[in-house]
Amino acid sequence: MEVITWTGELACHLQAAHRMGREEFAGRLGVHPQTVAGWHARPGIVPRSDMQAALDTLYEKAPAPVRLRFARLAQPPADTTAQALRVAIAVVRRGAEVLLVQRRDDGALRWQFPAGIVKPGGSSEAVAIRETHAETGIHCAVEQPLGSRLHPVSGATCDYFLADYLTGEAANLDTAENASVAWVPVASLTRFIPADRIYRPVLDALGATA
Repeated sequence: MEVITWTGELACHLQAAHRMGREEFAGRLGVHPQTVAGWHARPGIVPRSDMQAALDTLYEKAPAPVRLRFARLAQPPADTTAQALRVAIAVVRRGAEVLLVQRRDDGALRWQFPAGIVKPGGSSEAVAIRETHAETGIHCAVEQPLGSRLHPVSGATCDYFLADYLTGEAANLDTAENASVAWVPVASLTRFIPADRIYRPVLDALGATA
């Protein structure tokens, strides 16, 4: 690990890697122990140029185990913030019908709109179109976004898109995840998906009643 600029924090990591007390570490560097105490108190401080050179020398002369410990101590902490799950959902209509897939869900079968997970930096709209075709063989085009919400069951962030049917025959192309695919009359939608689980703007866009 190459250190471009030593800070108080990195100097303290070097001390810890050497497993030295404050006075011993100060003696190796030829400074007063109060200087080392200052690094502990102000980890963001940048030591003067002669001290940078002294720290360089101590690090360069350190045996391999010390360097390894220093590298581990100086490594920035991993980002443990979980990436929120985002799902793109396509509400594909064809006349008075809407496209549904019957998902295998922990042993149960549940009807839902075609959907796919959006990777970080990905386009929800593109995923909605792509996953609809991958799951059902249906080509569609997004007419308009319908908004986003936290799904009441899964807790995922869901982006909804109203889409128009273009071409293709509905077929179950993802048999591992889905049991069936069907065009369902909009008027019968809530017989397949409970109304309280359907995003209200979806019902409004389709002209369906809850």
